[in-house]
Amino acid sequence: MLTKEKILKAPKKNYMNKEQLEFFKILLEELKLETLGHIKDAKNRLSNPPDCSDEVDRAQHEIDSMLFLRIVERESKLLPKIDKAILRIKKGDYGFCVETGEKIGLERLISRPTAEYCAEVKIINEEKEKHFVD
Repeated sequence: MLTKEKILKAPKKNYMNKEQLEFFKILLEELKLETLGHIKDAKNRLSNPPDCSDEVDRAQHEIDSMLFLRIVERESKLLPKIDKAILRIKKGDYGFCVETGEKIGLERLISRPTAEYCAEVKIINEEKEKHFVD
């Protein structure tokens, strides 16, 4: 089985070979399970509030609840991205920019296995978003 270190040391000609695709599929499936666990844990904490006997405890519980709601929201947005990445592996276009077809790069995929864009396109898209938001 491949490790992150072995993937990074692999020759460039091996980019997205069968072993690497299997590695990323397992990585994404583990990420999905972990994400579902975070959502379940946060929802559990939200549905079982502690007894708040004083104002400080109540305020801390409200802060914690806001944090757990943000976790649920963020993790819920990640799930479809994971599913799309797994689908791209099945289709055979995982690891390549959806806009340019260029290689996304192993380093980027290891740090963000749901990446759809190469770094250059992602930077351009983020700059465009900044201009439209402002």
